[in-house]
Amino acid sequence: MILVLRALGVGDLAAGVPALRALRAAYPDEELALVAPRWLSPLIDLVGGVDRLVEADGLGHLRWPGPPPELAVNLHGRGPQSHRMLAGVGPRRLLAFANHEAGHEDGPPWRADEHEVDRWCRMLAWYGIPADRGDLALARPVAGGLPAGVSVVHPGAKASQRRWPPERFAAVARTLAGRGHRVVVTGNPGERGIAEEVARRAGLPDDAVLAGQTGLGELATLVAHARLVLSGDTGIGHLATAYATPSVLLFGPVSPAHWGPPPGRPCHEALWVGPRPAGDGTAVHTALAELDVPAVLAAIDRVTRASARAAPPAQPAPSAVLWAEAAP
Repeated sequence: MILVLRALGVGDLAAGVPALRALRAAYPDEELALVAPRWLSPLIDLVGGVDRLVEADGLGHLRWPGPPPELAVNLHGRGPQSHRMLAGVGPRRLLAFANHEAGHEDGPPWRADEHEVDRWCRMLAWYGIPADRGDLALARPVAGGLPAGVSVVHPGAKASQRRWPPERFAAVARTLAGRGHRVVVTGNPGERGIAEEVARRAGLPDDAVLAGQTGLGELATLVAHARLVLSGDTGIGHLATAYATPSVLLFGPVSPAHWGPPPGRPCHEALWVGPRPAGDGTAVHTALAELDVPAVLAAIDRVTRASARAAPPAQPAPSAVLWAEAAP
C-alpha cells in the first residue's frame, strides 16, 4: 500500500499529476491511495492510477482504519504538519522533504523558488523514482450535453488580489463575441455575481453564464472541448494545460515561473508584469492591474495562431524522464 498526501485544490492536484504517475509506474502492483478532498473525485478519476481516495480537507489527524502502509509520500508540503499527519499512520517508510522539526532528516532540501511541478518531480528523483514533468495530460471526457468549441472566460479567483477587473474581462469577451466566438462565463456558485457582471457588460446572453451550474467534472469536460480559456491564476488554467486547450492566464502577484504553464507550449501563454510591491491583499495586485485589454487580446491572437499551426501532440515515451538526480 502506498499512501500519498495531496489534500489541496484543483491546481495543486493537476501540478502533482507527474509525481502521482511516477509513483504508479514505480509501484505498479501496489494499491495507491490518495489523501485528498472528496470534491476532487471527478478530477482524480481523470488522472488515473489512483485506486482509492482517502478523504481529507486539509491537514490534521488522518482517520486510517487499515494496517500501516508500506510507503507514505508527502506531496503536500515541506512539513512539519503534513509530515506528522502521515507519520501518524505508522508507515514503514516516508518519502518527503527533509524537515528537522518533524524529525525527518531523510530527503532533499526544500527550494522556495521552484515550479510546483518540478518540486515534486525533484523530490521523487532524490529517492530514485524518475518522473516526467511534462506528463500533465488528463483523460478527455466525452462532451455529452455540454457545449463544445466555446471560449471560456473565468473571471473569479480565490483571492481578490488575483482577480483581474471584471470590466476588462468583459471588454475581452465582447471583442471575442464580435469575432464570432461563442463565449461562456464560468465560476463557482460564489462567483456567479461577478460572472453575471462580466456577461452583462460584454452584452452576452443570459445563458452564457455557467457559473455555479457546472461541477468539477463538467468544468473539466467544458475545458477539454473548448476553443479557448481566459482566466487568472486559478485551477481552470491547469485544466487548459492538461487538455492542450489554447489559454491565456493572467498572473499576479505570484510569478508564472512557480505555477504557470510549462515552457515550450506556445498555445498557452501566461502574462505577468511583476514583480511589483505587495498590496494590502484587498484589491487587485498591481502586477495584475497593469495588464490591459490590448495586451490580453494580443496574447489570445498568439495562442490561437500557435494552436492552428500545431501538429497533433506526440505521445511521450514511457521512459521519458526530466529529473534524474541520484540519491545522496
